[in-house]
Amino acid sequence: MKVILLADVKGTGKKGEIIEVNDGYARNFLIRNKMAQEGTPANLNAANQKIKAEKARIAEEKATAKAVCEKLKGLVIVVKAKCGSDNGKMFGSVTAQEISDSLKTQGFDIEKKKIVMKESIREFGRYTLTVKLYPEISSDLEIDVQRNV
Repeated sequence: MKVILLADVKGTGKKGEIIEVNDGYARNFLIRNKMAQEGTPANLNAANQKIKAEKARIAEEKATAKAVCEKLKGLVIVVKAKCGSDNGKMFGSVTAQEISDSLKTQGFDIEKKKIVMKESIREFGRYTLTVKLYPEISSDLEIDVQRNV
């Protein structure tokens, strides 16, 4: 019997998959526990439409991430940080949130969790960070940390 899984079932398949299982297993376990629905032509058509829509959404997200990645290449983001007047040392460190806010002023809407910082930035100067826009799609971002006057 063909069924469409509504949840991940260990040893059977993942949510959204259309699989062939024994009739008893489908009726007595999967359908009864609302882990699957019967694979009628209408249900199969609806599941195939969902799969196509999901693939199209993923392709669009990848294309958007690649476009943003190309725009970030060669761009230098300036981040202003507070410093002491007498010694010129930075107060605290530059955070991913501050970098994200600087990117927003440049027109890029990148969340702070997508910015990968290997170590904290505690001094003024130029640094190269990685921005993971999508799985397998990342870009290097150069930031210039300057004194806030």
